[in-house]
Amino acid sequence: MNNLTHEILFSSNTQPENERLALLKQHFPNCFDKHGAFLPEKMADMLRSDGIPIQKEGYHYLNWLGKSYARVLKDTPPETLLAEDTEHNRQPENANSENLLIKGDNLEVLKHLKHAYKNQIKMIYIDPPYNTGSDGFVYQDDRKFTPEQLAELGSMSLEEAQRVLEFTAKKSNSHSAWLTFMYPRLYVARELLREDGVIFISIDDNEQAQLKILCDEVFGEENFVAECIHKNNSSKNQAKFIGVSTEYLFVYAKSLERLSVMHSNWRVKKEGTKDIAKKFKQLKLMGLNIDEIDMEIKEMYKRPKYAHLSRWNKVDENGVFKDADLSRQGGRKDYTIINPYTGKPCVIPERGWDKSYEDLLALQQAGLIWYGDENTPPSIKSYITEEDDSVPDNFWYFDSSPDTKLIKQIFGQLIFENPKPINMIKRIIELGSYKDSLILDFFAGSGTTAHAVMQLNAEDKDNGNRRFICVQLPEKTDEKSEAYKAGYETIFDITKARIQKASQKIKNENPDYSGDLGFKVFQTEPNFQTASDTDFDPIQPDLPHITDTALSDEQLHTLLTTWRVYDGCRLPEKVQAIDLAGYTAYYCRHHLYLLASGFHSECVKALIEKLDNDKDFVPERIVLFSANMDSAMQKELAQAVGTYANKKGLNNLSVLARV
Repeated sequence: MNNLTHEILFSSNTQPENERLALLKQHFPNCFDKHGAFLPEKMADMLRSDGIPIQKEGYHYLNWLGKSYARVLKDTPPETLLAEDTEHNRQPENANSENLLIKGDNLEVLKHLKHAYKNQIKMIYIDPPYNTGSDGFVYQDDRKFTPEQLAELGSMSLEEAQRVLEFTAKKSNSHSAWLTFMYPRLYVARELLREDGVIFISIDDNEQAQLKILCDEVFGEENFVAECIHKNNSSKNQAKFIGVSTEYLFVYAKSLERLSVMHSNWRVKKEGTKDIAKKFKQLKLMGLNIDEIDMEIKEMYKRPKYAHLSRWNKVDENGVFKDADLSRQGGRKDYTIINPYTGKPCVIPERGWDKSYEDLLALQQAGLIWYGDENTPPSIKSYITEEDDSVPDNFWYFDSSPDTKLIKQIFGQLIFENPKPINMIKRIIELGSYKDSLILDFFAGSGTTAHAVMQLNAEDKDNGNRRFICVQLPEKTDEKSEAYKAGYETIFDITKARIQKASQKIKNENPDYSGDLGFKVFQTEPNFQTASDTDFDPIQPDLPHITDTALSDEQLHTLLTTWRVYDGCRLPEKVQAIDLAGYTAYYCRHHLYLLASGFHSECVKALIEKLDNDKDFVPERIVLFSANMDSAMQKELAQAVGTYANKKGLNNLSVLARV
């Protein structure tokens, strides 16, 4: 049996089909013609026949010169590879860290992350360029599209394609340029968010209106959470008519319904709940068991001040809670969950479930289900917390003066002005995430988000295990700036130094804290496999075969990093070196990588022996670098694996030759 397949990485032929298109084909196959073209009118007729109203005229979202191009950019594969800063990452404080700092264009980085982090990010905060005309924003694009290629890719006229390429080439800072810049980044960011994920975006007056409509389109206006107003400390003296001292913070959920299901941070708290929460905390610190704590809490309910809280009458290791209904009239009754204590299916509510099956499983996995009597339906745990007694107001004020002092303290001087208030970012993280969440900032700037994540974890002691992914372009600092004079030639240098110095400060202030204060560094690099000639066709971005020049060990390691992320392995995950008769292979997330040259028949035998004898070695796919293994050896390996699979029943094991 020969199960060898071939793949060109990031080729248009290997990109997964658009998910929405795949869903349409799955559920509405008769709405496509024989060439695969979608027939919207046919779908509209089907929906009308089902009694679903179809509106022909209605509101249209924002349109601008470059929107078709922006849609092209969101779908094209990355043009770079991902490389690891091995010297930094091997340092003891970073070796086991799950925090990430990535240097490179954030659209390229987001596209790389999409393969391993799709639906994994709980919260995103970004502070993108405001396009004020003085913040240095210009749209820069060096993609090599011809007007004819872009017209075909973007389904636009040749005239429009020419106009788009003209404005992308002239380093524009128009509204159209800014929207073209933001659209693909927000679109890919949405794919990274969990279903209960949320994004916070800082902006000012200049692009506030455009950003709101853009986010309505990308995230859906039904998933709009709030537009918060943040007062800043800017001077009003330069204003001609009215001094502007506020900025905005847009908040969108990936799914507002899922956010409501999973989050308690946004819910209104009644008077006195803070006292109950504090009492629980004190009793737990005293070493009382749950039954003793339960008795003490119930004593509080006998006092008139707390009588109205008597519905919060249950206690577990996580706090005091009440059980809230999980049913609704007309809810579904064709599924249930298993009670982990009895091993039996839970009773289905008489009115039907208020949640989907996926939501019930998510609540169960989060430990938020109260099972109660096995003859009654389960309910959801609603905990009392020490949070504010009401949902947060949309007017925020955080004095940035302490942050200016903090920057001076950390760096020894004020190397940049107007730092984002760390307390504001901490508040955003508290609202938008859990204590073990993955948090992304792809406009990292001075690294405030990373600092806030580490600070919150230290304040939470052993309970805080938030992890950050920060992305920053190595944009050059002004040679006249204090940052440049201090040795920070790029913004990325500032980001990295801020995280390192903040980490050390937190460690000094919390000597007993043993949480993650390190971070790993990766960066995007030009794809050394891509042809350098001008005949490269972006419509078919198939990578040509490698030249005769042998790749260095560093380049092979870069391929390994890029490939394993493409195959779904997170960047901090451990990669195990596997010895196969003197040949070093790499094993990560059920993928075995054969990159170096020198693989021979004895290596195949060693591989089969390891499959036989190592119970922890269960690869599902062997990925080889075809430029470093001749076709005869590839076939021999594939035949051996195919025969082994037949013998042992490992039918999922396959061999992929990749360029």
